[in-house]
Amino acid sequence: MHNQLLLLSGDRKTNLPFRTGVSLHGHTRHSKESLGFIGEFLARHRPLRSWIDSQRDYCSCTSGIVLDFDRAWWTPPLCERQAHHVEARQIEELGLHPLVSLSDHDTIEACLLLRNHPEFRETPISTEWTIHWGAAVFHLGVHNLPSSLAASLMAAMGEITASRDEPRTLHLLAELHRIPEVLIVFNHPLWNFMHIGRDRFSFELTRFLHAAGSFLHAFELNGMRSHEENRGVLRLAAAWNQIILSGGDRHGCEPNASINLTDASDFSEFVDEVRNGRQSTVLIMPQYNEPLGWRFYRNFTHVIADYPHHPEGRRRWDERTFHPDRNGNVVPMSRLWRVGPPEFLRTIFAAALLAARIPGRNLPRRWRRTESQSLLLLNQKLQSASFPAATASFPVVSARPLVSARPLEVPADDRLYTPAELAAD
Repeated sequence: MHNQLLLLSGDRKTNLPFRTGVSLHGHTRHSKESLGFIGEFLARHRPLRSWIDSQRDYCSCTSGIVLDFDRAWWTPPLCERQAHHVEARQIEELGLHPLVSLSDHDTIEACLLLRNHPEFRETPISTEWTIHWGAAVFHLGVHNLPSSLAASLMAAMGEITASRDEPRTLHLLAELHRIPEVLIVFNHPLWNFMHIGRDRFSFELTRFLHAAGSFLHAFELNGMRSHEENRGVLRLAAAWNQIILSGGDRHGCEPNASINLTDASDFSEFVDEVRNGRQSTVLIMPQYNEPLGWRFYRNFTHVIADYPHHPEGRRRWDERTFHPDRNGNVVPMSRLWRVGPPEFLRTIFAAALLAARIPGRNLPRRWRRTESQSLLLLNQKLQSASFPAATASFPVVSARPLVSARPLEVPADDRLYTPAELAAD
């Protein structure tokens, strides 16, 4: 087994001795993302919660709409072609051939729409599958489904997610594992996003790995999780003798903060390299060095920004965010109010967009350097201690400034949307 972790810094030029860059785990407008985090944030900040509660009461009295963040959801701003472009461009700027696997939550719609176009015919059909396991919920990146089986496999995944049937979960995982070209990645394995007790989460995680570990091909080093959590994932991988793969988990316009490097010429060859060759080289991109809170905030501003070049119905945040109406039907928030969203929401979002203009590069650089290096040092220590027979190296790669030097712009081209995509809404 060969686990290699590289850190890309921006101080001098270098040539990466690889042919291909692989982007895993990116989301498009087809992902439904819960707004429940807003309620969780307000619960931790009493003064702000009191103000929001008063505004929510006012909104209910004037419009008849009771704001319920737990039942509302938002969609990322990028369509599938824009998301693919953002990821491919970052890889091409490294001088590498791009392979991009988009994996929206419990849907393959983006991948199928991309494959309708000749230039994206070889795009992997992938998804992020939601699994209920006891009191916990886990996410698996299921990449490169065979086109002839994709629809039936997705239907089976949907039924199992809804039924929370553990035996059927294991049966389908075994079926997916038997397909040689399919890659199954345990995404952000230590993220307890259901907020169950720590001991209970550890129990469910261990139980899941004992039951399903033989069907998993890698653990994910997630580009949108904390350094501390990713260090825990490195320890977990060492304990279970598992391969580590990249996973950016991009929801906004910032490209993935980690990619895989390989000499594979197509995605199936990359899968074979991971599954049978047990090889993985993960490259940590410069944006991962920035404080995670700032990166989350910046991505939030991507979600609430206006996109004038998007098709009508996808330009404003309230057209991409959904909430139950008076009858309980989930509709775009733009349809809930005749005169637009409540003033307090517009005020909050306008302030957030204004504050986002503060340069993030002025944040403490010493902290950033120490944190990023710690991933390399820990991984090296774990490899030497846990895998004495494995080949591993952990250099720091320096390169010309890339994504940290200038923001990647979203292509403002209406042609990136097709009639088929609009009909899919």
